[in-house]
Amino acid sequence: MKAIVIDNYGDKEQLQMREIDKPEITDDQVLVELHATSINPIDWKLREGYLKEMLDFNFPIVLGWDLAGVVTETGKSVTKFKKGDNVFARPDLTRLGTYAEYAAVDERLLAPMPENITYDEAASVPLAGLTAWQCLVDFSDIKDGDKVLVHAGSGGVGSYAIQLAKHFGAYVATTASGKNEDWVTELGVDRFINYQEEDFNEVLEDFDIVVDTIGGDVQEKSYDILKKGGKLVSIVQPPEEEKAKERGIKAGFHWLEPDGVQLTKIAELIKTGKVRAVVGHRFDFTEEGLKEAHELSETHHAQGKIAISIK
Repeated sequence: MKAIVIDNYGDKEQLQMREIDKPEITDDQVLVELHATSINPIDWKLREGYLKEMLDFNFPIVLGWDLAGVVTETGKSVTKFKKGDNVFARPDLTRLGTYAEYAAVDERLLAPMPENITYDEAASVPLAGLTAWQCLVDFSDIKDGDKVLVHAGSGGVGSYAIQLAKHFGAYVATTASGKNEDWVTELGVDRFINYQEEDFNEVLEDFDIVVDTIGGDVQEKSYDILKKGGKLVSIVQPPEEEKAKERGIKAGFHWLEPDGVQLTKIAELIKTGKVRAVVGHRFDFTEEGLKEAHELSETHHAQGKIAISIK
């Protein structure tokens, strides 16, 4: 099968198209023929070597953490899926990821793909959608009436966090650049903050939840707008525990746990139109396409998700 691999850590030029063996499945896995994948910041962070202490894989590595496609083979213990099913997932990445024509996926991580979206759109959901879900539901225990600030609401995780927070009945504020105001407003934002013109910590107060997708000074300033008992969840760096304790805030770093049951719940929201897949950019499944996609992701200014069309 065709796959895009890296043989060493480094810049985007490490991405190379190659023929490799199709993965073999275990009894509790399915083989998925990919129609699409998507780009996440973890892709290029791993490619650069930033995560090698945390994720020490053997080369060559096939990157990629999202997939949408068709089941072509099932293990003998698989009961929920059959050949021909349209599915999507955030699979476990060991050495073989989703920049490939086929992937082996544990049955427990799969979800039926919503019928009302394309493969490109479906591939944009798993990692970003599950991250947003787990930040809001598992970590923050979001409830109706909560006030939620989502940083960088025009990005992948941010755009799903806005929609999920609105679904759960929250008042939602977000930060983004002025050019993305219409984009995030369409997602349901109640208070848009152009970070180039306003300081969010000067105009917001008494919030229940902050979803931090930026870190640094933005994370530090986020403490100022949270009420006592509020929650600060970051996907980029661990918050200062002592500072959180002093202010009576629950703060923590969240690392995504892939989950087919939660992804199925998100799929139901997509089917009913309560959440929509947010693809802002599409690239071809070629060396040049992946290099351009990585370059865009590294700017931190992609709008929505970056999809890669494989078939």
